[in-house]
Amino acid sequence: MNLPAVAADAPRVYLAGPEVFLPDAETVLARKKATCARFGLVAVAPLIDAPAPAADDPMKRAFAISAGNEALIRSCIAVIANLTPFRGASADAGTVYELGFARGLGLGLYAYTNDPRDYAARVLDRPDGLDIEDFGLSDNLMLEGGIAAAGGVFVRASAEAEDPWRDLGVFETCARAVSRRLVQAALAPR
Repeated sequence: MNLPAVAADAPRVYLAGPEVFLPDAETVLARKKATCARFGLVAVAPLIDAPAPAADDPMKRAFAISAGNEALIRSCIAVIANLTPFRGASADAGTVYELGFARGLGLGLYAYTNDPRDYAARVLDRPDGLDIEDFGLSDNLMLEGGIAAAGGVFVRASAEAEDPWRDLGVFETCARAVSRRLVQAALAPR
């Protein structure tokens, strides 16, 4: 897939999310990178920009993937995270880590979800007798609180997506918001 031309000094953003587990992950990530390029952003993604290294030892391979993803995040000024619930009521644990890592680095945080339900509504589907955060948020308060504190945007779908892993409508809305914040801010007179 050929990406639209982007300025050499365009903002770099890291694409975080569980798409890496899809059988067509590289295709989905390439579509997301192309969407970002249309908005003047250079998107970097695991698997494409930090391919999984070959290694005989699974633990060495896993830690090399982790280090590669952290290096990619460090090379960016912001993260766009897919916080659509993954294998449970909440976002993918690796994506949550990447958001926290980026917050610690002081990067811009942006996120979206293709699930319109509140976190509490999703957790009520899994009763265990423990208290449930019920603040009307899409996920754990630390995620949305960190995104807000970083001046970012969290975009929530208005309706459930037919294929939440390949439907990029809400992602596109989020990428457009990132572009407005990062690209247009860079173009503003100082």
